[in-house]
Amino acid sequence: MARLRQRRGRGYRPNQAGIQRFFYNAEGTRIAGSEQAARTTGTRVLEGAMKAMTRNLVLACGLLTWGCDGEHGGGGVMPIDGGAGNPGGGGGKPALCDTDNAGLTLPSGFCARVFATQLGKARHLAVSKAGDVYVAVPPAADGSNQGGIVALRDADGDGRAEQQETFGAPGGNGIALAGNELYLARNDSIVRFSLSGGSLVPTEEPQTLVKGLPATGDHVAKSVVVKGDAMFVNIGSATNSCQVANRQLESPGIDPCPELEVRAGIWKFTTHDLDQRLEDGIRFAKGARNSNALALNARGHLFAVQNGRDQLYENWPELYSAEDDQRLPTEDLIRVKRGADYGWPYCYHDPDKGFVLAPEYGGDGTIIGGCDEVEESLVAYPAHWAPLGMTFYRGKQFPRRYRGGAFIAFHGSRFAPDAMGELPGYNVIFQPFRGDVAVGEREVFASGFAGSGRPLPEQAAHRPVGVAEGSDGSLYVSDDYGGTIWRIAYVGE
Repeated sequence: MARLRQRRGRGYRPNQAGIQRFFYNAEGTRIAGSEQAARTTGTRVLEGAMKAMTRNLVLACGLLTWGCDGEHGGGGVMPIDGGAGNPGGGGGKPALCDTDNAGLTLPSGFCARVFATQLGKARHLAVSKAGDVYVAVPPAADGSNQGGIVALRDADGDGRAEQQETFGAPGGNGIALAGNELYLARNDSIVRFSLSGGSLVPTEEPQTLVKGLPATGDHVAKSVVVKGDAMFVNIGSATNSCQVANRQLESPGIDPCPELEVRAGIWKFTTHDLDQRLEDGIRFAKGARNSNALALNARGHLFAVQNGRDQLYENWPELYSAEDDQRLPTEDLIRVKRGADYGWPYCYHDPDKGFVLAPEYGGDGTIIGGCDEVEESLVAYPAHWAPLGMTFYRGKQFPRRYRGGAFIAFHGSRFAPDAMGELPGYNVIFQPFRGDVAVGEREVFASGFAGSGRPLPEQAAHRPVGVAEGSDGSLYVSDDYGGTIWRIAYVGE
């Protein structure tokens, strides 16, 4: 990028006091307290390895019971026969769906059910082989709570989580599950919990794998992906565009940008060592401003969708219009390659012109400069949609065309506050893939999250963040505005 510089001009111990337990009665009311208290209100709680082994039997019985009498746990739920091989929870079993798909709009043949709600700022999530769901919740901005990991179990197979336990404070943004090892990405560290014996929550203290990560400025949330003995971590930029004065009118860019040595990229660490620091890792790729949406495909190759920069018009009104600001720059899907440079802060992506030089470094919206050397994106999504989560589909529940493709959760844009109809984000899209190559146009897979409240984003009912595939091939989606998790299943045309 030389030409670009020629500018013109340990603490947690899970015990009875440290784990918050919640149960739900048959009417769906949350109850805090003991298992016995939950039983007295009609909730059946299954714990331990032996009970975990019987969960499939309970699931089958619960589903068949619903299919017979239609009265298992209250109204508002529709049993749909998915047909052989098209399960909503196993081959040939009926799927439990909310009659209105829990407010979501989905493609024909799909249905949705609220799996859990009232979770707080639910961010990334992971699903175990047993079907337990773990969602990361960050500390509250006002310090009122420390967040943690919320563990959820649907013990009776009715499509909702009856058992909820919170552990692991302080919380974070990213989460990953590899075998029985659960990884949490806090703002300044990566910690690992061990799950064993069918237990929903760990019984030992976590191990700190990485500590002292940068956690100041604009982008402090971390994402984590585990591949064998390697761990990939997104470290977002501290600023919008590496200006001398961040987000200020016509402030020039610092050249060279010092953030690139410690931020705005993807770092690789080992899962074997404890108490690693940033310098113990490898800067795997640079110039990625903020890649919260980070995932491996079935081939084990790493991909990300990064959030593009802001404020072209606010900071450079002589060069850009308000309309330019709404459409620039794109949010880019990239194949993360070792040693690659994805352009930030020197370049941004224009959907019509490709990569162009940023105004902080002498650009005017048309000058390319050294930006022709930037690693090309696979797909460019609309500006400011805010991609926050991604997963590649590997299951067999959904139709074959979905296998190998990516589901991406978009948090939604601050622009078009009064928009109706098709919104700027606030959805989950499906991006078809063939191997490592994105093919075809994006498809809106799930929408309706925002609801009818306006203006956006302040009055949005929900904003998607995390997407994860369940062991049965269902898709789970989290939101950090309404604190809800949905389970989406395929039930046939």
